[in-house]
Amino acid sequence: MMDILASIFTLQNLLIAVLGVTMGIVFGAIPGMTATMAVAVFLPLTYAYDLQTSLILLLGLYVGGISGGLIPAVLINIPGTPSSITTCFDGYPMTLKGEGERALKIGITASLLGGMFSLVCLWLFTPPLAKLAIQFSAVEKFLVILFALTIIAALSKGQMLMGIWMGLAGVLVALMGTFDDNNKLRLVPHLFRKELIYGFSLLPVLIGLFALGQMLEEAEKGMKKEHIDKGLLAKNARKFSFADFKGQIVNVLRSSALGTFMGILPGVGGSAASLMAYTQTKNFSKHPDELGKGAAEGLIASESANNGLTGGALIPLLSMGIPGDSTTAVLVGAFALQGMQIGPLFISNNQDLWYSVLIGLALCNVIMFAVMFFPIKLISRIIYIPKQRMYPIILLMCVVGAYAANYGVMFDVWSLIVFAIVGYLFVKLKLPATPFLIGFILGGDLERYFVDALKGSGGDLTVFFTRGPICWVLWLFILASVAYAVVQERKDKLKKAA
Repeated sequence: MMDILASIFTLQNLLIAVLGVTMGIVFGAIPGMTATMAVAVFLPLTYAYDLQTSLILLLGLYVGGISGGLIPAVLINIPGTPSSITTCFDGYPMTLKGEGERALKIGITASLLGGMFSLVCLWLFTPPLAKLAIQFSAVEKFLVILFALTIIAALSKGQMLMGIWMGLAGVLVALMGTFDDNNKLRLVPHLFRKELIYGFSLLPVLIGLFALGQMLEEAEKGMKKEHIDKGLLAKNARKFSFADFKGQIVNVLRSSALGTFMGILPGVGGSAASLMAYTQTKNFSKHPDELGKGAAEGLIASESANNGLTGGALIPLLSMGIPGDSTTAVLVGAFALQGMQIGPLFISNNQDLWYSVLIGLALCNVIMFAVMFFPIKLISRIIYIPKQRMYPIILLMCVVGAYAANYGVMFDVWSLIVFAIVGYLFVKLKLPATPFLIGFILGGDLERYFVDALKGSGGDLTVFFTRGPICWVLWLFILASVAYAVVQERKDKLKKAA
């Protein structure tokens, strides 16, 4: 353990952690630029470092990106990230009263507490889940991936069928290339037989969908300058004190637990986590009428749940190889670029790296608090940065990263442009991108485990139903997720009709 600590707490890693957290905050604080975008943009930089340093950088971007969303939510009533929607409810009213600085510091402290809670859950629950998953045969692994795809599709709000189709589309794109069992090309246009012999590279797809696609949408809108309210600290306004957290222990624990739990469920997202935490806080509050008018407990609930999401989303990723959200899906790319396989054997085969993840996540949360809490007046000015000045730099980084992904393959740059257009069209047509991405990432494994299961059973399809108790439980989960989706779809239609 001491060797791991010594390897993490080097000057280089500390500087990388500060860089990652700071840039994550910048991306989170500027509306339209998310944590997912931050991780996708900086992913090519991981080529220059070993996996430990790369993970510290990406975890810093993740934590900073989620936390940074509270700045515009509090100051200008615009959520920097989807998970910061409920932060606006009480954060902005506090700013209107001249208590913007107090609101920011309450949110930052709650973010730290939520992040640390999720870290403890990550440490406690991931190894047992991984040990259970090790016992899985190809049948169970196939069903786990199928369950992940169904739940992601099911939680595409009001777009169940579209979410399912998008997930399948991602799987089909992942299958383009050479079939390993017979070395024959499939699903490849004749014109691109040479370029797509190994299919699409992960990096251009990720960056195109979640970075350049967003940039194209912002460019169309014109990237107008938002109105900035300067109500950080009015005269005679109430200042921040840790006494603001008096009597809020239960609120912090409940909201952090909800955020962590929602993070574990693939595809649910931070907005659902924060909304659920906020709703529960209002239900249990002694003064529910005060929430939405600048109440500290509402802000604490929202931000505790937001950062509780970070550790929660890593649990299915590190135990079973299933990304919990779009950002952790991008993290899969970091492991893939380093030749590392994520799944049940990750912890047992990479103990040092597992502890590096835990310590790195704790370090990034502490740095996030230090970087945001103390120079709060300086950090809050991030929202003044014009996106039109940042996007050319980001574009250059994306193109260079895509070109260097496979040591100078120009087709990857063209793939980047293609998937940027695809990402833009997804937004315009209101198609969910996350099911597509998860389908693309898991598509290869889905096929491999399906084929392996059939090989082991001599081609008998009933093996997916007769394997044993674990198999039956997984089918119950799959059916439950589909049933839930159908019910929610009907409820949404009834609401729209009403």
